[in-house]
Amino acid sequence: MELTRLMLRLYFGDAMLGPGKARLLEAIASEGSISAAGRAMGMSYKRAWSLVETMNGTFRAPLVESVRGGPQGGGAALTETGEAVLAAYRALEAKVTQTGAAEIATLGALVAPPQP
Repeated sequence: MELTRLMLRLYFGDAMLGPGKARLLEAIASEGSISAAGRAMGMSYKRAWSLVETMNGTFRAPLVESVRGGPQGGGAALTETGEAVLAAYRALEAKVTQTGAAEIATLGALVAPPQP
């Protein structure tokens, strides 16, 4: 059986960082706005903004910096802390996938095949 995905969730007390928040950070970095990132992920602006507020309140420094709209338009970008958090999360994911490959394969072999 092939590994289709690894979902890493880190809990720090009540705070959590997982694949959805990491994808949102990546989308904000590539789209340049929270609303465009939400649309790209199929989530509402309200949900995307709520997740950003949660992440900004979870870490010692905000992960996302935003500028309100207006004649020049608004936007959002990752802060240095946001870039560091995203890079560390993706690096940890890669390490778990690489160093845990044998255990992941063992678990995958023990999963029952899908029923027709």
